[in-house]
Amino acid sequence: MRGPGSRLLPAVLCALLSLPACTQSAGAEPARKLALKPCRLEGVGRQARCGTLEVWEDRAAKKGRKVPLKVVVVPALAASPEPDPLVLLAGGPGQGAAKLAGHMVPVLERIQRTRDLVFVDQRGTGDSRPLACDPVPPDAPLSKQFDSNFYEEEFRKCLASYDADVRLYTTPIAMDDLDEVREALGYQKLNLYGVSYGTRAALVYLRQHPEHVRSAILEGVAPMSLLLPLYVARDSQRALELLFTHCEQDAECKKRYPDLRGRFEALLAQLQQAPVHTKVEHPLTGVPEEFTLTRDGFTGVLRGLLYMPEAASLVPLVLDRATQGDWRPLVAIHHSMSGGLSGNMSQGMFLSVVCAEDAPHITPEAITRETAGTWLGPAGVSNLLLPCAFWPKGELPKDYREPVKSDVPVLLLSGELDPVTPPSWADDAKKTLTHSLHVALPGVGHGTSSIGCARALMEDFVNRGSVEGLSSKCGEGLKRPPFFTSFAGPVP
Repeated sequence: MRGPGSRLLPAVLCALLSLPACTQSAGAEPARKLALKPCRLEGVGRQARCGTLEVWEDRAAKKGRKVPLKVVVVPALAASPEPDPLVLLAGGPGQGAAKLAGHMVPVLERIQRTRDLVFVDQRGTGDSRPLACDPVPPDAPLSKQFDSNFYEEEFRKCLASYDADVRLYTTPIAMDDLDEVREALGYQKLNLYGVSYGTRAALVYLRQHPEHVRSAILEGVAPMSLLLPLYVARDSQRALELLFTHCEQDAECKKRYPDLRGRFEALLAQLQQAPVHTKVEHPLTGVPEEFTLTRDGFTGVLRGLLYMPEAASLVPLVLDRATQGDWRPLVAIHHSMSGGLSGNMSQGMFLSVVCAEDAPHITPEAITRETAGTWLGPAGVSNLLLPCAFWPKGELPKDYREPVKSDVPVLLLSGELDPVTPPSWADDAKKTLTHSLHVALPGVGHGTSSIGCARALMEDFVNRGSVEGLSSKCGEGLKRPPFFTSFAGPVP
């Protein structure tokens, strides 16, 4: 913890001992070994600096292939910036942080006033030798987009096409990459900002390189106890139950969609008994396409709608129309949401992480237990793990799944409605983070940084480098967006 006079002792020691680590101070340009060139980020007017750092694919052997890591630095606005940047660790697993830079710079504008922002495409993502694999691309026919079958041949083709040893694309190795980037950029300490899977990555970096972490923000927390995708059905069940409850408590929603919960359960039973054969105009081309919708295909799409409250506000309308045999709203919203995600998601990297770090700890008995009584069901979990039967698995430290213990200041942020990392997971992580604060925002889903008070809280936390004095009241009065009662929107 840092008190008002906490900077005096380090300053005195630096003066007396001439420690190398003391040579960089606020306003000093870091001593960089990595050459960065001016570059532009899409959608952002401010100039950034971009470069590539090559690291050994096999960090232990230090021979063979190298992986080019894409690095983006957005300089602080201040003339005398603080020496420790904020580093984004993206989600997925499979998203590239550097590819998200253009989107995230406006979100982090408050912090950029005094600190550099650093974005690194983790190995296997973005422009860092991506392990791309898209068995069902966004432009695939609707018959394939809503098909719940496992495309083993496509996954095997992806695996055979890589110029990479996929066993070496795990989180611990990637976090050693990040520390090499830190050193090459000349930073002594980092402020970590992990989102979703990025919170796991941040925790692993914190365990492996604690001396280089000043603070950490964990948004949508995935602690070491969260096994992907074991708890997806249970946490999605909670999110949909909240949606039904909130609809029943809303006079307009309850009036427009009576007994929505019961009709949804009847629809699931119908799909379980027999798939639905239907014809719908493709949202992009307008050409009618026939396809078959199974229960697993339907629930898989529905789960994706729960991530964002804005999309979830359409769920009662979508379900209402589906129970009447009209699947057009479901198809339209699924198509609009899936297109943007696939452009920055390396499915191969997802499998290299999950098959090595999670799947070995997930038993059939655990899947049966954790999915019992859920609308997603066991297939919603087990199908995601099918490629792990043949995907090569990397080695991990024996204590990898132990909770990360640290006294580094940590701010944990959760969304009340989150269907994959609800607040209970942040509570679990907090048990071993002794200098931490957990703030759960009502009415918010998977991702809190879209909320103004969350951004202000993040800025305050990073500036302080401590949770002491932070307000935990961010989000008071927030609630989920109003439900759509027609295609025109909510009732005014």
